[in-house]
Amino acid sequence: MPGPRSRALARRLARVENPEVTFLSQPEPIFWSRGAGANVLDADGNRYVDLIAGFGAAVLGYAHPELAAALAAQAGELQHAMGDVYPAVRKLELLEALTRVLPGGLGGVILSGSGSDAVESALKTALIATGKPGVVAFEGAYHGLGLGALDATHREDFRAPFRGRLAGRTSFVPFGDADAARRAAIEIDAGAILFEPIQGRGGLRFPPRGFVAALREIADERGALLIADEVYTGMGRTGRWLACEHEGVVPDVVALGKALGGGLPLSACAGRPEVMQRWPASRGEALHTSTHLGNPLACAAGLTVLRVLERDSLLSRAETLGARWLIELRSRLASHSRVREVRGLGLLLAVELDDPGAARGAVSRLLQSGWITLGEGPDGRALALTPPLTIAEPLLQAATEALAEQLA
Repeated sequence: MPGPRSRALARRLARVENPEVTFLSQPEPIFWSRGAGANVLDADGNRYVDLIAGFGAAVLGYAHPELAAALAAQAGELQHAMGDVYPAVRKLELLEALTRVLPGGLGGVILSGSGSDAVESALKTALIATGKPGVVAFEGAYHGLGLGALDATHREDFRAPFRGRLAGRTSFVPFGDADAARRAAIEIDAGAILFEPIQGRGGLRFPPRGFVAALREIADERGALLIADEVYTGMGRTGRWLACEHEGVVPDVVALGKALGGGLPLSACAGRPEVMQRWPASRGEALHTSTHLGNPLACAAGLTVLRVLERDSLLSRAETLGARWLIELRSRLASHSRVREVRGLGLLLAVELDDPGAARGAVSRLLQSGWITLGEGPDGRALALTPPLTIAEPLLQAATEALAEQLA
């Protein structure tokens, strides 16, 4: 259980941080102090197993020895460079490595610091490449909270306070409904179809098989760009570099983030060469850039993540281990009346309950017993299970028993 130090830290944070940011009124505020593998320790010395890998970012777990060594070495050499004027060597190396692993020749990469930034880059790319500002997106979509990405994020609680600054260029249709997407693309003459192969914040929702392939056809028919938001699902989470690959689809543009930096702020927008080359060549003043574009520390982290994912076959491990865990969870939770569905692909799984209150209670009880998960979806009824791809299988077996116990 969180102790007096965490509660004292919560009081200190309340005095200095905007009240909208950190949820301090929860019954068990905890402050992390250290991590190792899939484990984190809080300020009071309590140990937890992180079943969500820090929103999916800690793909290699915490304090991975190679990642720690790469960051230490880079920090001793160069912490910052002028990314779009005099870039660091590490930036070039990361771009080469990322272009090599992405399917379908995706490249022309624009680096940034967050998933929302990568989506903004993708939306700008679509406008430059097609000249058409209209976007088809989906109900339940979460693409980030920057104003451009927010225009394509569906949740009303995020949108309402800033509606006066939103472009209003997005047409939302039901997730998984390709026919509705086609009608909307025709109606607004869309320049882009923006989608998540699996909705993350929307509740870890899976579309019907063939949906992604149908979107590919619609985009081709309409001369629109197919933009895959793979910030959550990319970099091996589902057993492929991109979740789109499960349907044999290569998007025109992809947004990546979270796992790419292994816990450091790093994201990327990549696309087909003929699309990304529609951006004009820089004449000394980039149209889209930032001070920390291609930060050497973040790039060193990204290079290490890509190397370890490949060398240790973590994509195939995520696929096979996730499939076994899905079977175990379904079997163990089959008799639980509150469990509506257990679904997953690779190490991206969800246990959906029949009531949001039951989900909140389960998250709280799991935390008290040393397991970290979160409720996803507009009402939080889907328990997210997205652990580090390096997590030991016995921990997953123990997590299954903990879930069964706390959901009983």
